[in-house]
Amino acid sequence: MTGAQRKGERMRMEEAERLAIMALGFIAAEENRLAQFLHVTGYAPADIRAEAGSPDFLAGVLDFLLADESQLLVFTSHGDVDPADIAAASRLLGSSAGGD
Repeated sequence: MTGAQRKGERMRMEEAERLAIMALGFIAAEENRLAQFLHVTGYAPADIRAEAGSPDFLAGVLDFLLADESQLLVFTSHGDVDPADIAAASRLLGSSAGGD
């Protein structure tokens, strides 16, 4: 369980990044899901490795899941993650990418 999942504790950047990397693994594990991600985001497969450390890219990974409730729920139930943590991580990563 991540610190973000403990009641009352604020999510840290490391936890947000960890969730996003888990989500990326979930997306990449299924060919159709990965194809949809690439189509929606406009990334090429070769871009993923280069961008994987970027907070903006990681926020986009989480936003992809947040846009599809059924995929979000599959991911969160598989990883024992609270869906609210995904939204919080996306916000944190997005604000970091924006320079806040």
